[in-house]
Amino acid sequence: MSSRRAATGGGPSGKSTGGSGASAVPGGRHLSRRASAGHPVLKGIAAFLSLVLVAGVVFGVVQVLRLQGNFDTQPLNLGSGDSVEQVDANTDPMQILVLGTDQRDGQNSNNSDVMMLVNLSADRSNVTVVSFPRDLLVPLPQCQDPESGLVYEAMDLGQLNGALGNGGPGCTVAAINELTGLTIDHFMMADFDAVEELSNTLGGVEVCVNQPVDDPLSGLNIPAGVSSIQGEQALAFLRTRHGFGNGGDEGRIRAQQSFLASMVRKVKDEGTLNNLPKLYSIAETVTKNLTVDDGLAQIPDLVSLATRLKDTDLGSIAFVTAPVVPYEYDPNRLVLDEPNAQPLFDALQADKGITNGTEETPAPTDAATDPAAPVEEPAVTVDPAAVPVTLLNASGTAGRDSSVAQSLVSQGFVQALAGGTAAAESPATQVFFGYGYEEMALEVARVLNIPDVQVVLSPAAAGVSVEIGADFASGSAMKDLGDLGDLSGQTAAQVTCQSAFGN
Repeated sequence: MSSRRAATGGGPSGKSTGGSGASAVPGGRHLSRRASAGHPVLKGIAAFLSLVLVAGVVFGVVQVLRLQGNFDTQPLNLGSGDSVEQVDANTDPMQILVLGTDQRDGQNSNNSDVMMLVNLSADRSNVTVVSFPRDLLVPLPQCQDPESGLVYEAMDLGQLNGALGNGGPGCTVAAINELTGLTIDHFMMADFDAVEELSNTLGGVEVCVNQPVDDPLSGLNIPAGVSSIQGEQALAFLRTRHGFGNGGDEGRIRAQQSFLASMVRKVKDEGTLNNLPKLYSIAETVTKNLTVDDGLAQIPDLVSLATRLKDTDLGSIAFVTAPVVPYEYDPNRLVLDEPNAQPLFDALQADKGITNGTEETPAPTDAATDPAAPVEEPAVTVDPAAVPVTLLNASGTAGRDSSVAQSLVSQGFVQALAGGTAAAESPATQVFFGYGYEEMALEVARVLNIPDVQVVLSPAAAGVSVEIGADFASGSAMKDLGDLGDLSGQTAAQVTCQSAFGN
């Protein structure tokens, strides 16, 4: 009895191993190797596919090399001779310092306009972006300019944004390493053109302001409500120092965090990180305006890093400001608030996310059960019945002011009133309070699970006013969008609106 293999044609030598000379093709659906090898049409198709494959590989290699050729590079760390261990973009935690300079039209700059430390966890389940105010005074290390050889001596206290002028971004890296106890793996430095061109490539980024903003110094001019901004207006939004909040660096940083959070949501919503052509377009824009350390000038590593972040939850992407306090000898300058900053830096060193707070609950001690131990006075709480709070509906969903007011009344806020529909819809829920009502506003926010970043002083507010936005379109409390504990900032899941300076 012949085998199935013998009955169906040639063996390893290509010759028939049994049966008649005619090859049996079951059902006529398959061609033998001999037939396919000699068919001129199939040979043409195979040649064409091979050509396409080779051309694609060559094109990809050429494009990668071209992108890598766009980079300018500088040394990573000018503060010490210690070598930095190269990290794996696929498996290791990573710290990347992002610097924005006020350089434009070929003019050299000695200052960092923006300083953000991006911390990526090893499993990429969380991302923490720490902003450092440009008025922050820190110890500056000795740095040697790699081009001129000039040595800049160490300083006990110097302005952090001036470290860039002490030899380049590697000196800022060294200063933040010393400040935080971290070891920064890479840096990216971008100028004005990078911001404008990236916002154009993305097709604009949505921002929200509570009042019209017209700042002649930065050129920012946008109406109240939601605007999609790009180009020069996007740059002005990120740079304005007199447009938001108290007219200082705090308001500027909050606006930057809001812009970046909105940009992350846009990229995630549009599936950009799953779309290689879009990623290439962004890479083309960024690399032309970016200076990086030598270890980061590898396009495949950058693409790998971007694609690994596509599944990171928005509530686990945090934008926070390093805790600071005014400098006692100059209120226009800041110094690190070490007791509150250290838990943040400890969490980052331990590769932990911060969106559930950075402090652990202390273990019970013997004093807790010792009757002789001093008893701590309970914290003063707000009496809900004493809070005058008005609910306005800006969510686009009918009746939200009434339903949330009823929920508050049931929890003891007997003065809660439904105020009707707001003048305009808003993507973000906000709690406005007048002078003297901050604690009451924070208590209302706590009960409704509204993030502290959405609690805003408004001289025009009488008591406490809650404007219910589209992010609170149902339920008696907002859904959890990430908790930053006592840190100032927001997560990428939180939609925030900025208040204009003086309002």
